[in-house]
Amino acid sequence: MATDVPPRRRRLVITARAAASFDPQGRSVAAARAFVRDTLQGWGFADIVDDAVVLTSELVTNAVVHAGTRAEVLCLRTEDGVRVEVGDRYPERELPLQHPGERPYADPDRESGRGLMLCAALATRWGVEYTATHKHVWFRLDLPDRPVGTRSAGPVVPDQLLPLADSRVRVAVLQIDSADSVSAWNDDAEHIFGHPAEKAVGRPLAELAAWPQTPGTGTGVAEALRLSRWEGSYGIRGADGRVIPVYASHLRVRDAHGEPSIVCLLVHDDERALLQTPTRLPSSDGGQLTEPRAADPFELFIGSPAPDDLEGLLQRTVERARDMLDADAAFLLLATDDETELEVRATTGLPSTRQRFARVPVEAGTSRYGSARMPAVHDDLVAVPGAVPLLEATGMRSVVTVPLKVEGRLTGSLGVATEAPDRYSNEEALRLQFAADRIALAIESARLGELERLRRGSLSFLVEASDLLAGTLDRDQTLALMAQMTVPTLATWCAVYTIADQASDPFLAYVLHEDEERIDGLKALLSRVSPPDPVREAGARPWSEATVAVGGETVVLPLLARNRVIGMLTLGKPREEHFRQEILELADDLSRRAALALDNARLYSERTAISRSLQRSLLPPGSPAVPGMEVEVIYRAAGEGNEVGGDFYDVFPIREGVYGFAIGDVCGTGPEAAAVTGLARHALRLLAREGLSAPAVLERLNAAILDEGARSRFLTLLYGELHPRPDGGALMKVVCAGHPLPLRLRPDGQVSPAAEPQPLLGVIEDLDLYEQTLTLEPGDVLLCVTDGVTERREGTRMLGDDGLAEVLTTCTGLTAGAVASRILRAVERFAAEPASDDMAILAFRVPQQREGDGPRPRPRPRP
Repeated sequence: MATDVPPRRRRLVITARAAASFDPQGRSVAAARAFVRDTLQGWGFADIVDDAVVLTSELVTNAVVHAGTRAEVLCLRTEDGVRVEVGDRYPERELPLQHPGERPYADPDRESGRGLMLCAALATRWGVEYTATHKHVWFRLDLPDRPVGTRSAGPVVPDQLLPLADSRVRVAVLQIDSADSVSAWNDDAEHIFGHPAEKAVGRPLAELAAWPQTPGTGTGVAEALRLSRWEGSYGIRGADGRVIPVYASHLRVRDAHGEPSIVCLLVHDDERALLQTPTRLPSSDGGQLTEPRAADPFELFIGSPAPDDLEGLLQRTVERARDMLDADAAFLLLATDDETELEVRATTGLPSTRQRFARVPVEAGTSRYGSARMPAVHDDLVAVPGAVPLLEATGMRSVVTVPLKVEGRLTGSLGVATEAPDRYSNEEALRLQFAADRIALAIESARLGELERLRRGSLSFLVEASDLLAGTLDRDQTLALMAQMTVPTLATWCAVYTIADQASDPFLAYVLHEDEERIDGLKALLSRVSPPDPVREAGARPWSEATVAVGGETVVLPLLARNRVIGMLTLGKPREEHFRQEILELADDLSRRAALALDNARLYSERTAISRSLQRSLLPPGSPAVPGMEVEVIYRAAGEGNEVGGDFYDVFPIREGVYGFAIGDVCGTGPEAAAVTGLARHALRLLAREGLSAPAVLERLNAAILDEGARSRFLTLLYGELHPRPDGGALMKVVCAGHPLPLRLRPDGQVSPAAEPQPLLGVIEDLDLYEQTLTLEPGDVLLCVTDGVTERREGTRMLGDDGLAEVLTTCTGLTAGAVASRILRAVERFAAEPASDDMAILAFRVPQQREGDGPRPRPRPRP
């Protein structure tokens, strides 16, 4: 006697693995997403890439941002799915417990536990494993059940329900080489697409293919060419520029030398039955055929096998409806979520202007025949113009439409039409309604599946878009990113208008088209059109002026940031295409993120400009030409974006024939040190021109610094007066208040200090400073530097005073400018890392007069 034994759990077989570790820093989250995306696409798992990327992003964020540890990501490929593990070194972070009255795992608006909530929502299975040193969160995603192409027999159907094909069936055969370029192109391909073989061979397939770009709804062309087999719909750009919908079957093969290539069979999309792989039919044990079953009304109408994607199902539906009633055209529309509009999703026999995603209202009139919620028969549209807006100017006269309903809710409308009047009656309406009732649930199920894939793809798209926008504060780069993220994913072309302030008109700042050769022409067309009005209401709205000028459908989305309209994002499609509502909602989400990024870039640019303007005001306006002297200044402020730091210099006239000079170093760097720099430099000029001696000037400056209280900072300062002599040379009076000593270079190469050290400023109130005098003879050089030069370090080594003196000995005979430049090069080459301290170099030189020389030029110092 047989007994039922529970099936044993099948052992998980790992067929491939990939692992990576990521440091605890913000950019690791984006790197982990890229690693998982590349790994799964390389394995051919495009159907589950978006879910895996979203879950990995949340779990790695928990590890590197919240836990602050390295994240270890492991991808395991199995026969029917993938397992991803994310581990961190913080096992104390336990699983969030659900307390009474709380929602499971987490609140979506909180950071804590959100990754686990997403695992519960998206993953097939998931779990958390703890060890003494690690915590691992894992999730498993199974591949969707998709029929594989095996031979099978379909049911017997009437001839009128057989797939329709041209009397001369043409199948385009292409061969794609390992570089993804066309290597073979048959005669049928030339007939269908219009490209002769000599012009098609050698071109990348990506240039010819108009690949679906809706996020999350399909595999990209590059990924499809890497798979061993692929089957689906896309478009080929014909020689006349039109996109020709095709159904394709790809097979990856290799030649006798092992070189791979892809053989592509393509037919018109409405002839997909020629290539579409039938589903696998189940059989009983031992491979014996099962008993014939009763024909399913759904299969009788759609045919077996039924398309496994929404677009294929809709196209098959309109073709079957047209053939069933011997019509010239058929169309199918799906209702929006609020059931106020119907969106064209599939047509056959209608002009290209009646393409997908055009919208018509559900209620087109007051009579029962004006509502898409009820079946309607129109004997002659000439007698009732406007009754069916979709068929205007198409030549169709007799039409029957029926609703698609699921549980009493309107989900769409199916219609057929013919060019002859009085062709249809209530009998045809009942037949069509019967077919619509059989197909409505399958269409709604496929539509919800597509919306779910689109939602997950949109989430992944917005995560990556936010990362890119947050990675720059440059306005021009932000504009370029906005356009590149929308074209071609969301639109065929894009234009960004910016508004500087409320009184300014919108300015066309950036234009992008998926065909780069059309960018200039598009920009010229938009320049002749008045910019769209800056409306504050969120959401996309039509822009009729651009539609007339450019053609196709054009919408405008406001860029709103901090309660202000800072610009507009304009998206366009060609004449035969329309925007889906889901794409417009995704574009609206993107525009809000882009607007904030653009405004952040604007604020950063404004504050940078203000900062630089204020910093430049702290620098000397320029060094005067000192008669009989060469003067050179080189200044470098530490820190990105800083033009002024704690080091400062100045050379200025005190009175006729007398010049003051100073070089100093305020404690610290950055804006705080720069504030004391400004105080010191302006005070020196003012006090020196009052006729005070050098010690008196520094003593009063010391008192002014101490008066600053908590904001005061001590500083070192070398200050002096320069008295050029008419016969050559110069008399110098200096005070060195805690500053590195000035060095004097004589023509014979001898280097010696030119002053004695004295107390620095800003520390004690009573200073006893004194003045020292020296004379510079022709050929002498006086070098003054800040400690950013002498304290330049490489590991434990430091340049120091001795190193500086050694470099100066090599400067004999050089001009003041050449001396300063050589010192700077020596400092830069001393260490590989950029300088971390401010630097100032001030060089004076008395030129040597030679017999027969004319007047020497006096080069202006470089600030």
